[in-house]
Amino acid sequence: MEDWYTRGENAFLKAYGRYDVVLEKGEGVYLYDTNGRRYLDFYAGIGVNSLGYGYPAYQEAMQKQLNTLMHVSNYFYTPVAIEAAEAVKKATQLEAVFFCNSGAEATEGALKLARKYYYLKHGQANSEIISFHHSFHGRSTGSVKLTGNPAYQKAFGPLIDGVNYATLNDIESVKALINERTAAIIVEPVQGEGGVYPCDPTFMKELRTICDEHDICLILDEVQCGMGRTGTIMTYFQYGIKPDIVCLAKGIGCGVPVGAFVANEKFAKAMQPGDHGSTYGGNPLACMAVKTVFDIIEKDHLLEHVQEISQYLIECLDKVVEEFDCVLERRGLGLMQGLVLNTEAKPVVKGLLDDGVIVVTAGTNVIRMLPPFIITKEHVNAFITLLKKI
Repeated sequence: MEDWYTRGENAFLKAYGRYDVVLEKGEGVYLYDTNGRRYLDFYAGIGVNSLGYGYPAYQEAMQKQLNTLMHVSNYFYTPVAIEAAEAVKKATQLEAVFFCNSGAEATEGALKLARKYYYLKHGQANSEIISFHHSFHGRSTGSVKLTGNPAYQKAFGPLIDGVNYATLNDIESVKALINERTAAIIVEPVQGEGGVYPCDPTFMKELRTICDEHDICLILDEVQCGMGRTGTIMTYFQYGIKPDIVCLAKGIGCGVPVGAFVANEKFAKAMQPGDHGSTYGGNPLACMAVKTVFDIIEKDHLLEHVQEISQYLIECLDKVVEEFDCVLERRGLGLMQGLVLNTEAKPVVKGLLDDGVIVVTAGTNVIRMLPPFIITKEHVNAFITLLKKI
């Protein structure tokens, strides 16, 4: 494995602070390195691998599509893309789907659509967007400007104009930024990278009301918290609202690179041929992944399992908070959980990795957990035992 790691260090741009582990295969909720060592995966590739590894129905569907048709131009429809879009519409309860390749692309597309609506309404391309401190919406030059963390932005200016930042769960900070040029508010129902902060239900309802009153587009970024991870197929159903546009990726494809932004009828009408595009977006292979993930979640009752097993995980994590003075609190919804420490989280994450468990940080002092939906109580118990040891 050391040889593979050295070769990797010599081959790639240094864009990631990689661990000295080279992963080779996966099975169920476990990953294996090139030395054959097994790791309990409580991170799922940043919340992507909701079905774990080697889920039979998923593997069979992807193999079939691989042997049928991988890619055609978006100047043509394919049956599988239509079925995938219909599944997304049903799940989101919105009207029109655009498939892309990643969460950052979904954010970019949502931003363009909101600004196009504003342009058609006002006849000017001078709109402003409200985002939130500690948010994360991607690393492209548009989405990174929406990301409310200067550390991600400072070396890459000049970035897009017209983005202002409010404070999560502080509705007055939002109202203070609204003016006649405000085109959209974008928010994660649960901030992931920013420290696993869920939105307050009252705050979300107030955002919806403000957007309705001022004809502002409400964009919800469910790239990390969507697709069943928090216990409902979309987190916003727990708040009793619907967005104008929702951004999806990660768990929508469970490993195949695919994202989407989905709009209601009002905003969808603003999009015209030539306004946006993606060469690979919505190709048959990616759409088979999307269609199959929705089928599996429904047929195998995975939402019910997420609700049940996440409650057990939450109970176990709450006991850790009670037992250890170094753990300040637990935050999160469903299988998107964070433990807040009174010290840096990296040594704990590294200690868990050395003992065969994969988690990650969120900010400097939060341990973030995004396990596959198929974990059992036995997996939770194994994780908690090693966590307490570290």
